Amino acid sequence: MAELNQREIILDILDEILEQGGYTHLVLSGALNKYQYLDKQQRAFITRVTEGTVERVLQLDYVIDSFVKKPKVRKMKPLIRTVLRFSTYQILHMDKTPDSAICNEAVKLVKKRGLGGLSGFVNGVLRNISRNKESIKYEGFSVRYSMPQWIIDYWSHQFDDGQLENILDALLQEKRTCIRVNTDMISMEDLKKSLEAQKIIVEPVEIEIEQDVMRVDRAYYISGYDYLMAIEEFANGYFYIQDVSSMMIGIISQVKPGSNVIDVCAAPGGKSLHIAELMSGTGHVQARDVSDYKVDLMEENISKSGLNNIDAICWDATVLDEDAIETADLVICDAPCSGLGVIAGKPDIKYHMSLEQLQDLSKLQRNILQNASKYVKVGGKIIYSTCTIGSMENEENVHWFLKNNEKFKLLQMHQLLPVAGKQDGFFFALLERL
Repeated sequence: MAELNQREIILDILDEILEQGGYTHLVLSGALNKYQYLDKQQRAFITRVTEGTVERVLQLDYVIDSFVKKPKVRKMKPLIRTVLRFSTYQILHMDKTPDSAICNEAVKLVKKRGLGGLSGFVNGVLRNISRNKESIKYEGFSVRYSMPQWIIDYWSHQFDDGQLENILDALLQEKRTCIRVNTDMISMEDLKKSLEAQKIIVEPVEIEIEQDVMRVDRAYYISGYDYLMAIEEFANGYFYIQDVSSMMIGIISQVKPGSNVIDVCAAPGGKSLHIAELMSGTGHVQARDVSDYKVDLMEENISKSGLNNIDAICWDATVLDEDAIETADLVICDAPCSGLGVIAGKPDIKYHMSLEQLQDLSKLQRNILQNASKYVKVGGKIIYSTCTIGSMENEENVHWFLKNNEKFKLLQMHQLLPVAGKQDGFFFALLERL
């Protein structure tokens, strides 16, 4: 069987994501694992075109539809639709390959996949877009930033146009890889030296919280590496991939050595491990989640960490655990959410979510938060968090909880907004039981 070229690989990946409903990060990761024989530059090209096409598919469809009378994108054959989408992405947003070469490669691909009769159509549309790309006008935020209109309408109730545009722009920018260092295994300085010796770029991490910028300990941005699993320090548990926004759970937790901690929706376990590390081997963290698959994932990460003050169990957070009532000094309730804050890393989220689903999630979150709060001792704390943006899942849930639970008081609450290339959108609230 002949080896696939890069564009054929991209075509197959995008078909699985855009036509079959696969998740970008999972499908792309699986493909890159399969094609490890490709060099760093080829893998980077596949990643950039795949992620960029998914991120901007609404915009791309608008452009393609502007240059065809019929059929419109939604009526095209799936293969033609996908080839036009990722070729248009390259023409509009990548400048290393000449447009003529992009058009020629698209024609070759269509012919190779048995649709040669439509190669002239594909060639004509792409060359027309190339000739006129400087005059394309993107009307409205939805097209300009390739964001479903309902999300823009939802956010516009909470943010002014300037804030909204900053959010939308940040969610289209490439994310840097943020790592949290397991300082029980290696010092920050030694890890930095070791990674830089492998020609990996290592940079300090800061986080923006409203008007403040704060340097974050135990964290680096890394870039310039080829394949994460090939980094020995990662395989050995010396560091974890964790966005700086979610590290705030450990930072604001005020956890004390010897504490009993329950994390009710913990997978893949990054926040739980962070808390366990902060207690320096004392106390105990119980990381819970709803399925055996998620528990297995957490146990793998716990095993790599070398920590013995944390374990993982399977428990549905919507079911009250009578044995755990008033046993915890700290409860982490990182509830299932719409994920609108992490679109930069998981772009298909915005196409799978709806306002109705968001409303259903808000009810689920209240149920989980209510149960989780019962595990908190007098004088203990609970952190409610989500990786989303928007008051319905965040501030409104906290205010609802406080109204219905007078034994708790709010210590702090923050909506973190995404910052291009640096941090995800994230929400957290720290509450204390009186």
